[in-house]
Amino acid sequence: MAFNLTDAKTRMQGAQDALKRELGSIRTGRANPHILDRIEVEYYGAMTPLKQVASISVPEARILLITPFDKSALEEIVRAINMSDLGLNPASDGNIVRLAIPQMTEEGRKDLAKQVKAEAEKAKVSIRNVRRDAMDTVKKDKELPEDDVRNAEDDVQKLTDDNIKAIDVIASEKEKELLTI
Repeated sequence: MAFNLTDAKTRMQGAQDALKRELGSIRTGRANPHILDRIEVEYYGAMTPLKQVASISVPEARILLITPFDKSALEEIVRAINMSDLGLNPASDGNIVRLAIPQMTEEGRKDLAKQVKAEAEKAKVSIRNVRRDAMDTVKKDKELPEDDVRNAEDDVQKLTDDNIKAIDVIASEKEKELLTI
């Protein structure tokens, strides 16, 4: 049973990590380099993640500075940002790209808070699926005594509850970040 519990822990932690990555790419009104994680640039004919062709820094609270490693990639970086769903307008001076993060409206903040809740619910569903798989594995093991089955089910449920609480904490922190002006 320890192997299954370890497997369940790993998979539940994976759901938390996926949620953190997803929430990191949600724009909050402050400059956060993680909003560019999903941007891919066509670089020498291959789609390449932006962070592999440029360095991204935050010189001011609402400015992202993108410095390409190769100046020839500058136009492609600008094009990729323009084509993304971020809604940001890059400004290029020939050497670097500046992204000004606009102040968010109250309505926009509330919409993003709803998106955070939806992503958190997806993570919770993933954790519940792991719990179901672990419970099924325990119940199918005919060699385990009844007491061990009950103890294993309790352990899986406690692990699930702890991970659901962790998801709630992650989501509430992101919502708080979104709703503060």
